[in-house]
Amino acid sequence: MKPTIASHSTDTAARAEAGADLGRRKWLGGTARAVAGAGLLSLVDPLVRAGAWAAGTDAPEKTEVKIGFIPLTDCASVVMASVLGIDKKYGVTIQPSKEASWAAVRDKLMNGELDMAHVLYGLVYGVHMGIGGPRKDLAVLMGLSQNGQAITLSNKLLEAGARDGESLARLMASEKRTYSYAHTFPTGTHAMWLYYWLAAYGVDPMKDARVITVPPPQMVANMRVGNMDGYCVGEPWGARAIQDRIGFTAVTSQAIWPEHPEKVLGASADFVARHPNTARAVTAAILEAGKWIDASPANRQKTAETIAAKSYVNTDAATIVDRMQGRYDDGAGKRWTDDHAMRFYADGSANFPYLSDGMWFLTQHKRWGLLKEHPDYLAVARQVNRIDIYKQAAQAAGAALPAGEMRSSRLIDGVAWDGSNPAAYADGFKVRA
Repeated sequence: MKPTIASHSTDTAARAEAGADLGRRKWLGGTARAVAGAGLLSLVDPLVRAGAWAAGTDAPEKTEVKIGFIPLTDCASVVMASVLGIDKKYGVTIQPSKEASWAAVRDKLMNGELDMAHVLYGLVYGVHMGIGGPRKDLAVLMGLSQNGQAITLSNKLLEAGARDGESLARLMASEKRTYSYAHTFPTGTHAMWLYYWLAAYGVDPMKDARVITVPPPQMVANMRVGNMDGYCVGEPWGARAIQDRIGFTAVTSQAIWPEHPEKVLGASADFVARHPNTARAVTAAILEAGKWIDASPANRQKTAETIAAKSYVNTDAATIVDRMQGRYDDGAGKRWTDDHAMRFYADGSANFPYLSDGMWFLTQHKRWGLLKEHPDYLAVARQVNRIDIYKQAAQAAGAALPAGEMRSSRLIDGVAWDGSNPAAYADGFKVRA
């Protein structure tokens, strides 16, 4: 059953579009001053130039912004905001910084080596709650993408009869041994998709399997040498396993939760407090980049070719582009065009930081024993998800806003989630820690 996603009302979208020019004039008028000294005024949006000098206090406090990213397809809007020069339009210069692991991203966000990051939703919430590392207040400025991850199983499992979750559970029950599965960070999205999928078929990931953490670009190499039976990771490392003939796609993450939240633009709360105009400007630039990527297949092709470079994802564009376009081959004989492929804008619904999305990760952290007590789910989400900054950035970028701050979904096990009773939801699963 498809989840019910908060719709964008016609008048809400119209107001957002009509208010875009006003929004830019209101807080981007001062960007001309920020870039004029660097000789970049000609690159600034004409509307911004028309309002130059009018609101200097709205200029970004910091104009060069270092944003960490992991080599994954869903870093695309951060990279393209820089490559296309959209960042200059908002008076900032994005400096993408390629990182080795999510732990490195976490540490550099916390110590200030990175200003912002393309980061796992669950990592932000984990650090904010003091799990998955030392505690520090972090912020989610926007969603960067929806969908587009996958759980890959080894060809050895396929040969043994494990084709999907149900057959994998049967195999694990009948052929007893240690089954190892990898994710990318203990509180991150990939861990939660992997756990949710296994549990939906009666497999307890904490008792019935060995779970390890592996950085995304190292997944394929580790499976090749037999270090794990399967893994959950972002693209293109699911497609790469098929290309290298070492595994197949057992399930996509969008089959687990259609239109699920994925990576976010994260920052420390104190960075945002000190640089609110910078946070708005960067959010607006990346929003516009996501809109550009989603605008046409040609733009997605160009994006795949760009991010394939060694300085970004470091693979060939052919490994990236098919799944980015929604064309799937599972490596086990099934091909399809996915109705819920990776999205970078989706009329703004891929980017809005829904409170219910953040709360969902907290419910899963509680479900699996990472949180020992129920937190105040809504209060934490309101603190972390900076909807105030997002709305101002959306107005500047001409992005539509949803009807509300919560949304409803139904996941692969048929259980509905709408954020209304998170404690009962977290405690209601049959398989949990």
